[in-house]
Amino acid sequence: MLHIYRQITALERFRPVVIAQKREEAERFPFEPVFLVGKPAMHFLRRFWFRTLRDAPWQISHREVMQIRRLLDENEAQLLHIYFGHIAVHLLPLILHWRKPTVVSFHGADVMVELDKPHYRAATREMLRAARLVLVRSESLARALVALGCPNEKIRLQRAGIPLDDIAFRERSWPNDGAWRLLQAGRLIEKKGFVTSLRAFAKFRGENPAATFTIAGEGPLQTELEKLARELGMQDGVRFAGFLSQKELRETFYESHIFLQPSALGADGNQEGVPNAILEAMASGLPVFATRHGGIPEAIEDGAGGVLVEERDHAALGAALLQWTRRPQELTRLAQAGAHVIAEKFEQKAQVRALEEIYREAISL
Repeated sequence: MLHIYRQITALERFRPVVIAQKREEAERFPFEPVFLVGKPAMHFLRRFWFRTLRDAPWQISHREVMQIRRLLDENEAQLLHIYFGHIAVHLLPLILHWRKPTVVSFHGADVMVELDKPHYRAATREMLRAARLVLVRSESLARALVALGCPNEKIRLQRAGIPLDDIAFRERSWPNDGAWRLLQAGRLIEKKGFVTSLRAFAKFRGENPAATFTIAGEGPLQTELEKLARELGMQDGVRFAGFLSQKELRETFYESHIFLQPSALGADGNQEGVPNAILEAMASGLPVFATRHGGIPEAIEDGAGGVLVEERDHAALGAALLQWTRRPQELTRLAQAGAHVIAEKFEQKAQVRALEEIYREAISL
C-alpha cells in the first residue's frame, strides 16, 4: 500500500528490512532488501482447520515462525513493526516467540471485522497484550481499541503522512456554466459510500446538467454502481475511470473541482481511519465533502476545512453540494483551510520523525 511504502522509504534513523509473503510491481515501488516467506504447502488445510473447524483466526506454523525468526536474527533486528492488526493476530506465535519489541499498526478496516466471534476477539486481545506499542491512524481507532481492552498507555497516534513536495496546493477556478467536475477515488467497496455519492450527484445534476462525476478505482461493486448510474439516467455524466496511477490520479485531482468521500460503516464492521484519498485531495486544493465517520472528522471540521454530513444521507450530501457551489468564494476558503490542516497535522516528514521516536520508545521500554 502506497502510504506504507512512503513511510518505510522515508525513514532516516532506522534501516528497514521488509519481510513479506509476495512482492508485486517492484518497478513502481523499488526497495531493498525484501525477503519473501511464502505460504507453506499445507497452508490451506491449516487455514481450514482454524477458520472452519475452530471458527478462529488462523496463525502461522512453527516452521514459518523459525523462518522469520532466522531473517530477523540475520539482520540484527531490534524491533518488529507489523502493519495491520489482523495480520498481527496471524503472526501472534512469532510475537510471543521472538521476545524483542513488536509494534502493531491499525489502519481502520483491521479493528472491528469479525470481532463478534469469541475466538477472534480473544486472539486479538492476546495480540494486544503481547505488542509493546500499538499505533493508530486516528483517535476514533484508539477509542475502539480501548473498548476492546487495549491499555490506553500502549496506544500512540501516528497519522498518515502526505508528501506535500509531491502534492502541491493549487487554487481552483470555479465554473460559471454549471460544468462542475466531481471526483471520488478508492476501492469500489461498501464502506467508501459510492452509492451515496451517485444518488447525491443525481440531485446535484438536476440543477447542473453539465456537471460530471469521475469514479477512479476498481472493486467488486463496479457492476452494481454502473447499473445504478444507468437507473438514475446519468450514464452520460458518470465516468468509471478504473485504476489510476499516482501520476494520473494527481492530474485528475487538479482537473476536478470537488472531491467526494461519504464513507460509512460496512455490514462486516469495516470502517475508515482517515482515508488517504481525502488527505491528498485536500492537500491538492480540492474542497472535500465527506461524512461523520471513523477518523474523518479529525481531518475535516464541518464548514471550516470541508463539509460533513451523516453516513448514507445522499439527500443531505446533494443539498450541501448545491448550497456550496452557489457560493464559489466560500468554496475557495474551504479549500484553503483544508490544505492548511494537511500541512499542520499530516505532513509526511513530521509524521515519519514521530514514527522514529515511537520506535526509539519501544526499544527503550
